[in-house]
Amino acid sequence: MARTWPRRLMIGAALLLVVAGSACAQPSVSPMVPALPTSWASDQPDQIVLTLRILLGLAVLSLAPALLMTLTAFTRIVIVLSFLRSALGTQQTPPNQVLVGLALLLTLFVMHPVFDAMNADGVQPYLSGEIGYETALERAGEPLREFMLKQTREKDLALFYEISGTARPARPDEVPFQILMPGFVISELKSAFQIGFVLFVPFLVIDLVVASSLMSMGMLMLPPVMISLPVKILLFVLVDGWHLVTKSVVLSFT
Repeated sequence: MARTWPRRLMIGAALLLVVAGSACAQPSVSPMVPALPTSWASDQPDQIVLTLRILLGLAVLSLAPALLMTLTAFTRIVIVLSFLRSALGTQQTPPNQVLVGLALLLTLFVMHPVFDAMNADGVQPYLSGEIGYETALERAGEPLREFMLKQTREKDLALFYEISGTARPARPDEVPFQILMPGFVISELKSAFQIGFVLFVPFLVIDLVVASSLMSMGMLMLPPVMISLPVKILLFVLVDGWHLVTKSVVLSFT
């Protein structure tokens, strides 16, 4: 049970929404979703268990967006885009809404094969009645586990094994989600900062060249940013910077 609660937290809310949407679209109550009991003294324990699951799912819905953004490609992408804006020195251009929207679209593009596998292996068989709730959670969690393991450094996993005092597993598929999730996040943070550093280097060179040129000409009262900012924007446009940055950050997940 201790190894499956993070997976339930991430996937259970999505399964609940899909099942609820299917139930609302049908005039009669689906056999997959029994009617809720009118009292806790119901003589059908399965209905009470379902009620508790629904209440738990509704309680974690507020955490689901944060989990989906943290445990997907969104973390790396949005940080890289933020570094890019800081390197350009354009303050609030592009605005936060544009950066977050672009990061969400790129996240959906990167995670599309994973989401398709989760839907095909877990959600659809569950909705068709071929498998139960527990099996659906197990199958839907495997594609996400594979993606996270591929992007997580072994050193970061070892850190949380050492902190928790848990014995290391013999195979990667035995890594519990409570160890995999924080390891994945800090691995994504490091990858994002590495890409951000590479983005900063050419713009830093431009700033140094402009500042040195102004000092050599004795123009000490002219802020270097007034000259370097248009130069950096012009260079970024000429090299088709958005194309290059998008390509680099997306391919970093392959």
